[in-house]
Amino acid sequence: MFGSKKEKVKAPKISKKSMGSAKGIFKYLKPYGMIYFIGWLFLVLSTTAGLIFPYLMGKLLGTSANPSAVMDTKSFLSLNNVSEVAFALFILFGVQALFSFFRVVIFNNVTENSLRDLRNDAFSKLVFMPMDFFNQHKVGELTSRVSSDITQIQETLRTTIAEFFRQVVIIVGGIAFLFFISWKLALIMLGTVPVMALIAVFFGRYIRRLSKEAQNFSADSNAIVEEALTGIANVKAFTNEHFNLNRFRKNTQEMRDLNVRSGVWRGLFVSFIIFCLFGAIVFIVWQGLLMTQGAHPELSKEGFYQFVLFTIMMGASVGSLPDLYASIQKSIGATENLMEIIQGKTEVELRTGVSKSHVNGEISFKNVEFSYPQRADLSVLKSINFNVKRNQTLALVGASGSGKTTITSLLLGFYQVDKGDIEVDGININDYDLNFLREQIAIVPQEVLLFSGTIQENIRFGKINASDDEVEAAAKKANAWEFISTFPDTMQTQVGDRGIQLSGGQKQRIAIARALLKNPTILILDEATSALDSESEKLVQDALSTLMEGRTSLVIAHRLSTIRKADKILVLQQGQIEEEGTHQVLMDKKGVYANLVSLQLLDV
Repeated sequence: MFGSKKEKVKAPKISKKSMGSAKGIFKYLKPYGMIYFIGWLFLVLSTTAGLIFPYLMGKLLGTSANPSAVMDTKSFLSLNNVSEVAFALFILFGVQALFSFFRVVIFNNVTENSLRDLRNDAFSKLVFMPMDFFNQHKVGELTSRVSSDITQIQETLRTTIAEFFRQVVIIVGGIAFLFFISWKLALIMLGTVPVMALIAVFFGRYIRRLSKEAQNFSADSNAIVEEALTGIANVKAFTNEHFNLNRFRKNTQEMRDLNVRSGVWRGLFVSFIIFCLFGAIVFIVWQGLLMTQGAHPELSKEGFYQFVLFTIMMGASVGSLPDLYASIQKSIGATENLMEIIQGKTEVELRTGVSKSHVNGEISFKNVEFSYPQRADLSVLKSINFNVKRNQTLALVGASGSGKTTITSLLLGFYQVDKGDIEVDGININDYDLNFLREQIAIVPQEVLLFSGTIQENIRFGKINASDDEVEAAAKKANAWEFISTFPDTMQTQVGDRGIQLSGGQKQRIAIARALLKNPTILILDEATSALDSESEKLVQDALSTLMEGRTSLVIAHRLSTIRKADKILVLQQGQIEEEGTHQVLMDKKGVYANLVSLQLLDV
C-alpha cells in the first residue's frame, strides 16, 4: 500500500544457453518434419515471387508501348508492351497467392500439432513434479508458462519466423537487384534509407516505453484512489487523509513529468520522420532522376522505377526486422522456461520401488529429522520417534508450526527426510513405488478443494472407475446423501468453482465420501472439523468415525475433545515430541497436554 516497485522488463538476450534450451522445440517439430519442410519450400517460392514484383512493376511503369496493343502469340510474355507486363503481374499474383495459401496452412497445422504435444508434455510434467518444485514456483508463474508462453511460441512458429525469413530474403535479394540495376545508386541508398529506418524504429520503441511507464504511474494512481476510498474508515480513523493525498500528488506529478518528456520525444520523432526519413527518400529519387537524364543516361526510366520500388520494399523490411527479432527473443525465453519444466525430474522418475497387493498400515518414524529445502537452516522436526500399529489412531497435537502437518507430508512422500527412516509395514517408504504408497493413503484436509464439476465427479475423484452405486453408497456412509438428495439434480449438482456453491460442512462430507470410496489402509485427518459450526461438526464427526473404522489413522487435532478416544496422542513443541500417551495418561501428567485441554475448556 505504501509504495510501488517499478521494474524494467527487458527482452531476454539470445545466449548459447538459451539457444541450447530453445532447441528442445525441435523435438516437437520432428514428427511433422517432412510436411514442415514442404511449408518452407512454399515460403521460399512465395518470397521469391515477391521479389519479382518490383522488377515487373518497374517495367510496367517504364514501358512506352501502346497499352492497348494486342499480344503477339509468337512472343508470349516477351514483356515488350504494357498488356504483357500487366498480364505477367496477374500471373505472378496468382502464383504467389497459391504458394502463400499452402505455406500458411502447413505452418499453422504443424504449429498446432507441435504445441498440442508440447502442452500435453508440459502439464504431464507439472502434475508429477515434486512438492518442493511448487514451493519454488508460484502457481501463477506456472500457469503463465503453460498458457502465455506457449501462445508466444505459437505466434512465432506460425508467422514470425516465416516473416523474419521473408524480410531477410527481401533485403538480401533487394540489395542484389539494386546493384544489378545501378551500383552507384545502390550505395547511395544503403548509406541513407536503412540507417534512417532503423533510427526511426528505435526512436518509436523508446517513445512506446515512456508511454508504458506513464501508464504504470496511472495504474498506481488509480490503486491509491481505490485503496483510500475502500478503506476510508481506516484513513479517517488514523487521520491519514493528507498522507494519502501527498502520495497521490507525488504519483500524478511523476506521471505528468513523464508525459511531458514523452511529448518532447514525440515531437522530435515527427520532425525526424518529416525531415530525415522523407528527405532521404527525396534525395535518392533526386539522384536517380539525375542519372536518367542526359544524352547518355546512366539509368533507364524502367530501371529507375524498379530501383524506387525495391528501395520502398527494402525500407519496409528493414523497419519490420527489430520487432520481429524482439518477438523471436521472447519466444526463445518462453521456450527456455518451458524446457526447464519438461526437462525436470518428476516424482515418478525419482521414486520407483516395491508394489504389493496391499499394506497392513503399521507406521514407524525412527529418529526423523527434517528441514524444508528453502529453509535448510531451520529444523522443523528433531529426532521424531513413534510407532502406530495396524488400525490404531494416532493424534498429533501442538501449536501452529510445531510439525504436525510436516509429519503427514513426509508420510505421503511429498519430501525426503534429512535423517532417520519412515517405515510402513517395516519397509522404508523410499523403497516403495510412490504411486502405490499414495494409493494406500487418503487425506481429509481442513480446507477441502472441490473441482468444478458435479458432486458425483468430485466423490469419484477418490476412485475414478467407481460405479454410480459405489459413489452413492460412499455418500450415504459420509452423511452426505442427506443434503445431496435435497438438490433437484442430486448427484449431478454443479459445485461451482472450488466448491463455492456448498457450505463448509457439505464440502467436508464430500471429501469424506471421496476418502471412503478410495478405501485406504492409512487415513490422514488434518483438523477436519476445526472450521465448522456445532451442528455440521457433529455430522462430520459421525462420518469420520465411520471412515476411521478398520484403518490406521493420523489425526491432526485442533479441538482436543475430538481425540479423547485416540490410541496414542503425541504433543509436539518446536519440532520435538514433548509428551506421548493416551488422553487419560496425559491428563494425569498435568503437563502441556492437560494445560491445553484446560485452556480450551475455559474458552468454552
